[in-house]
Amino acid sequence: MSATTINDRLVRMANQIALFFRSYPEEEAVSGIHKHIVAFWTPKMRRDLEGYAEEAGERLDALVHRALHEDPAVESPVRPATRNPQLVGEGASDAG
Repeated sequence: MSATTINDRLVRMANQIALFFRSYPEEEAVSGIHKHIVAFWTPKMRRDLEGYAEEAGERLDALVHRALHEDPAVESPVRPATRNPQLVGEGASDAG
């Protein structure tokens, strides 16, 4: 099934992030999802997803729901340089 609305696309993208972090302990996964969304999504994308989360219900991964509505309890499992590469500068990516 393809995402047909902007909100459906945001749900799909957020769920893909959650899928990546599923291999980590739950608290680290929630933190990683939160940090990724804050670092790489625009404020409008974040607001739109937060506003749509309740309507999306179970279509939005439970870890994403937590990441949107809770302050992370632990550090993200992602290296500090990749949480917000704009702050670190050149060479911060873990892409290669």
